[in-house]
Amino acid sequence: MPDTRLSFRTASTAVFIVVTARFAAKSMRELRARGIFGSVKDLYNFSARKFFRFMMTLPGISEKVNAELDKTLTHTEEELVPRGPGIRRQLELPKDGWTDEQVTSELHELANMKHSPWEAGKVSGAVYHGGEDILKLQTEAYGMFSVANQLHPDIFPGVRKMEAEVVAMVLRMYNAPESGVGTSTSGGTESLLMACLAAKMKGRYEKSITEPEIVAPVTIHAGFDKAAYYFGIKLRHAPLDPITYKVDLNAVKRLVNANTVLIAGSAPNFPHGIIDDIEGLSKIALKHNIPLHVDACLGSFVVPFMEKVYNEIDPAVTVPLVDFRVKGVTSISCDTHKYGFAPKGSSVIMYRDAKLRRYQYFLATDWSGGVYASPTLAGSRPGALMAGCWATLVRIGENGYIESCRNIVSAARSIRFAIQNEFPTLYVLGQPIGSVVAFSSETLNIYDIADGLLKKGWHLSALQNPAAIHIACTRLTVTAAGELISDLREVVAQVEMHTTAGEKKPQGDTAMLYGVAGSISTNAVVDELAVGYLDILYKV
Repeated sequence: MPDTRLSFRTASTAVFIVVTARFAAKSMRELRARGIFGSVKDLYNFSARKFFRFMMTLPGISEKVNAELDKTLTHTEEELVPRGPGIRRQLELPKDGWTDEQVTSELHELANMKHSPWEAGKVSGAVYHGGEDILKLQTEAYGMFSVANQLHPDIFPGVRKMEAEVVAMVLRMYNAPESGVGTSTSGGTESLLMACLAAKMKGRYEKSITEPEIVAPVTIHAGFDKAAYYFGIKLRHAPLDPITYKVDLNAVKRLVNANTVLIAGSAPNFPHGIIDDIEGLSKIALKHNIPLHVDACLGSFVVPFMEKVYNEIDPAVTVPLVDFRVKGVTSISCDTHKYGFAPKGSSVIMYRDAKLRRYQYFLATDWSGGVYASPTLAGSRPGALMAGCWATLVRIGENGYIESCRNIVSAARSIRFAIQNEFPTLYVLGQPIGSVVAFSSETLNIYDIADGLLKKGWHLSALQNPAAIHIACTRLTVTAAGELISDLREVVAQVEMHTTAGEKKPQGDTAMLYGVAGSISTNAVVDELAVGYLDILYKV
């Protein structure tokens, strides 16, 4: 009879060896990716956050923190949730339905509520307005297809045809090969989710990867963080080149390992408007046989036409290749609802071939309700949005988008050159050539400048790591660029005066929030502020 104690010891030793080997392999991957100093820094940041989160739960400290949180969130609620005389709150279904006149009257009230002055072009991005004629056409398309559902192509064949044609048109814009395919989605985030899911499933089925990882720049859209959270993927952020603000290719090489299912770059990125070195990323992806995604959601209908535009306005500028002409690129996301001016929300996720697209599909062939097959996250999808998207693309046409690109890029260049040449205390981050211009200061609090511009009606985007603000130019910005520079002169002069005098003035909302967000010790507070903000969105 075999010695059971010996068998148990042998099994225990084997388990110990396997666990130790896995831990050692994971540790070596981390060291290779981050280096000794980077790994120590990561450990310090992790420990510090845990420590400060614990400290904020202690009696005395937690009460003070919660009081400040309540004060801030109450202010936010007052800003976002209208209260007082004359404000109708509809908390339940009316006993009898309203008349058409009542509904229309209330809709006008809601449309005219106090809001950011986007009509004057004083908002960074957010509203991509194609003009009143386009809006009228979209409204007509909405009416014709308001009951249409993309889930039922047999019932609404026209919607299926329009979706296929929208995808085909965008594929052609990005120079897809004959094998190129895609689907429409509800927006850029869903397009990114689909790209990440497809890469994860490809890694699982073709390489047996059970601990998938994605390598992307620190400036990659937060949709990648959401995909990692939803799909159980580890997202490894690569740092930037400190001069160009493009992703550091050497860092990407170190971060890639046997578990990497996707490499990603931006064209351009949201924070700084910088286009990553897609051709450089392609070489890394091809060497390791890893898919490469290009997030062109923000570049959308600007990037494909920039080469033609720059040949006219500044031939010295080299527009980098970012589309399917780059051999290693396997997927691209493009938002039709941004510079394509289609209705919110619509986007397209493109793939080099159908095999990769298939990995984003969901199939349930043994469901008691019948065979269920869905190309994207949603089941039912509004056909009216797709009709509006298709109508917009064919109405504007290639020449219309080239003209739009020319105007928007020219406006961004005028803002960029003004900041570089007229403001010695400001500097532009990198060398943006598209629609986004990000700027900061080494001597002034850039968030004070943001708050100063806010008082003048400008809603620009605040950035962090490094602290900066940016404007994403749209068609509305074209006529407002001069006003922005004029207002910026006044605000910068005021901040310079206060800074020189050593005055300490009360901080504005932007300065306070990002001052807190930039500290490890208050990171947990920002989490609670963000959660509180989301909760407020559903208060009546």
